[in-house]
Amino acid sequence: MLVPMSTMPAVIFDLDGTLVDSEPLYYEAGRRTLGRYGVAGFSWEEHRQFIGIGTRETLETLRERYGIEAPVEELLAVKNRHYLELAATTEIFPEMRAFVERLRATGHPLVVASGSSRSAIETALKATGLDALLPGYVSAEDVGRGKPEPDVFLAAARLLGVEPGRCVVVEDAGPGVEAARRAGMRCIAVPYVGGPSPDGELFASAGLLFRGGQPEFDARRAYEWVTSGR
Repeated sequence: MLVPMSTMPAVIFDLDGTLVDSEPLYYEAGRRTLGRYGVAGFSWEEHRQFIGIGTRETLETLRERYGIEAPVEELLAVKNRHYLELAATTEIFPEMRAFVERLRATGHPLVVASGSSRSAIETALKATGLDALLPGYVSAEDVGRGKPEPDVFLAAARLLGVEPGRCVVVEDAGPGVEAARRAGMRCIAVPYVGGPSPDGELFASAGLLFRGGQPEFDARRAYEWVTSGR
């Protein structure tokens, strides 16, 4: 039986590492960007430290760490250009597609909230065909502060015209889970495989945690939890 539209929770999806497996692409874009400014040897292990952190905040940290003189706006433009060159190969996590399709079919308000640029979000959604299911999004360019601050999720709720307490966030990283908590939203956590440990304190506030990441994620179980109101 369908839940009446007025009581249906809205679902806000993080994009990178949650809906699509774009982290390897962001790593390569970051490696190429740093290489342009004379920084060699940027490793996947170092990239892992920034999973769940917005692109601007990531580049601000790396700029200071490596003493890069170029302004952060320039670094953002360079990294975004490298990412867009790679983004056509973005792949969606199959069980996440099933989850989105079920939510869409039953009338839940849906939106993407990401720390990436508008162009990166649009390219990834188009490459995976998710643009037909998730036409609305909020990007890091639309808010003042990145995760773990709640700004992007609160902006997503405003876009949908839904109170924060009626929203469920789907996230893959600790900073995003913390942002959901600060926004007063329920959260499903699906830790990115190979990313930060799901045992950290930031994951503790998730109402539903798939500790094994995407291989463990179950669209049916997630949907039942969303509609249960727990």
